Amino acid sequence: MSRRQRAWAPWLLLALVVGAALVVGTHRPGAQTAGQRASVIASEVRCPQCSGESAEVSDAPAAKAVRQFILQGVQAGETNGQIEQQIEDRYGSDILLRPPAAGVAGLVWVLPVVALVVALGGLVLAFRRWHRLTLAEVSDADRERVAQARRPGP
Repeated sequence: MSRRQRAWAPWLLLALVVGAALVVGTHRPGAQTAGQRASVIASEVRCPQCSGESAEVSDAPAAKAVRQFILQGVQAGETNGQIEQQIEDRYGSDILLRPPAAGVAGLVWVLPVVALVVALGGLVLAFRRWHRLTLAEVSDADRERVAQARRPGP
């Protein structure tokens, strides 16, 4: 294996590990029951009465009504998106805890990814520059001093 190939081997391994982690992390286990699916949807909906709580954990009467509405929608065979849209139509766009992925609000999803890519790119450039500088700064005289210091003493 050449020196250049050895330099890229850790990066390739890192990419494979990150890719595998993403695949495992996004894999959803088998089918959910209606109650489990309703619970997942309710966890993404704000309680209409309480501040800062989801409809899933709140004991307020309005949250119970939202949970019942969600369960009825799930049992009727509606998709998560349809149920969320009906709740949003009834209570307004602020009822959802998860911001929409479209329009200006989509920046909430895009900006962290862009920041991560820019940061990783900056680190790669910094490490390359640092590596070049350290190699360029070592002179023959420096190498000779190191060789003398490593020789066994008298």
